[in-house]
Amino acid sequence: MDLNQRSSGVLLHITSLPGPHGIGDFGPDAYRFVDWLASAGQRLWQLLPTTPIGPGDSPYQGVSAFAGSQWMVALEPLIQKGWLAAPQVPSFDPLRVNYGEVLPWREAQLRAAAAGFFAKASAADRADFAAWCEAQQDWLADYALFMAIRSPLNGQPWWQWPAASLMRREPAALAQARKDYAQETAFWNFVQWQFDRQSAALKAYANGKGVAIMGDLPIFVAHDSADCWSRPDLYHLDENFNTAVVAGVPPDAMSVDGQRWGNPLYRWERMAEDGYAWWTARVRRALSQADVFRIDHFRGFAGYYEIPGDAPDAKQGRWLQGPGKALFDAIEQALGKLPIVAEDLGFITEDVHQLRDGCGFPGMKILQFGFGGEADHEFLPHMWPRASVAYTGTHDNDTVRGWWDAASPRERAFAGSYLACGEQDVHWAMIRGCANSVANMAVYPLQDVLGLPSAHRMNVPGVLGGNWSWRFAWDMIGAEPGRVLGLITAASGRGPFELLRLPA
Repeated sequence: MDLNQRSSGVLLHITSLPGPHGIGDFGPDAYRFVDWLASAGQRLWQLLPTTPIGPGDSPYQGVSAFAGSQWMVALEPLIQKGWLAAPQVPSFDPLRVNYGEVLPWREAQLRAAAAGFFAKASAADRADFAAWCEAQQDWLADYALFMAIRSPLNGQPWWQWPAASLMRREPAALAQARKDYAQETAFWNFVQWQFDRQSAALKAYANGKGVAIMGDLPIFVAHDSADCWSRPDLYHLDENFNTAVVAGVPPDAMSVDGQRWGNPLYRWERMAEDGYAWWTARVRRALSQADVFRIDHFRGFAGYYEIPGDAPDAKQGRWLQGPGKALFDAIEQALGKLPIVAEDLGFITEDVHQLRDGCGFPGMKILQFGFGGEADHEFLPHMWPRASVAYTGTHDNDTVRGWWDAASPRERAFAGSYLACGEQDVHWAMIRGCANSVANMAVYPLQDVLGLPSAHRMNVPGVLGGNWSWRFAWDMIGAEPGRVLGLITAASGRGPFELLRLPA
């Protein structure tokens, strides 16, 4: 995708799609959403990370940086293949993902489908499966074995596994485990094969409709992940594989204790020794699934905050220099020009700007942030550069309507004056403000297109429970939001001008 092309799109995670099976997936509703995007003149569908979810159901703390989330695998194709009998579906909440109810049920369906595949798959499907597994061995073998070992341990973290020989990856123990867990690893291979085939089919359909897929790449990996277990030498771990230091950000006006994320930090000097091969493989994988992707916490490549592993919060810590442009030069040398959007929000210093601009990556501008200061605020549209992606808000922010309700009288007055709006139309005014800006790209969360209040936001940072569960229903959309979005898109030069349907 050309990041310099004037375009716009919608932010909606796969899990937020409608569907009968408790959580959004790559099924028919995903294709219907692509059709809706195209009808509204949108050229971009932005997702959150599609890797497996982790603690708190977060897509930013998964057990693998390479695998896909098994919960996004649609059941309909498995039924059509004859591998899975049409299941009796519980009465799941259509507007919220109840992970505790949905995930065990969906895993049971996936296991039944895998059993059906191995029992009666066609020769062509078996050959495709075998060829795909062979092509993905660099990450798949360790991921599938990791999942197979931890399955009977109820998710016990790998550095606490009873079998120290497996924890320490002794060759003989790994060889025996691959025999002992052959059936279980085959299941995880099957699920990942289906994830890849279904996500690729959806991407091809979207591209055919003129809609690009935008992925999301977290900068760090989880400690309890196949990545950390398979290559502990690339992370700051002690002799018992505990985190010696962890990632986070220092205290600020929003958090008196800072944020202790707990992710292990990379040993950048070791990654540099082989030309950042791990990162190149990770980006290659991301580009196989998306046309462009956002890198979360981009500032960590310029400088990152190191917190002692035993510290309870982020008050203690220090800033250290990141790999900088050398990392992206190495990846670009291997893969070509990188279609990356840099998430450059938060505590940003000049070295972050220099890295972003030196790499030629656009940054992010959040319109909600623009009304706390004066007319020269960097997040007001007239201050934005062309090389940026304009957002009304992100998955971590309140909805526009929720922002308006919680804003101070001064912020509301400023926004009302700047955008010529009030409570009822502030969401359209912010969308229009982003669309009419010079920013090359503009993205709006679906909640803002629909003008929904705070109850519909995706995530509240720092709050455990209740996040990542929002879903929409088709009757929430109707005809009007798509029509108005199409008009704004066409009038701002981000979509087909014909959508305006102007009189001759």
